[in-house]
Amino acid sequence: MNANQIAANLGMDYKTVRHHLNVLVKNHMLISAGEGYGEMYFVSPELEQNYDEFAMIWAKISQQRGQSNPS
Repeated sequence: MNANQIAANLGMDYKTVRHHLNVLVKNHMLISAGEGYGEMYFVSPELEQNYDEFAMIWAKISQQRGQSNPS
């Protein structure tokens, strides 16, 4: 999805979504392809390779906050 599609699906402000996407790309959790409005975002190979560890950490954080796990 592009940033506009993500913002619409989440019901969030476009600029907020762009900020967080940039943070996730900078930290190698997402990769992007394309430019401008058509720039698309995908899970990075690093996150794919370490997803089980990510899910375990997220579960611990979620338990502490009373939230659900990522799917």
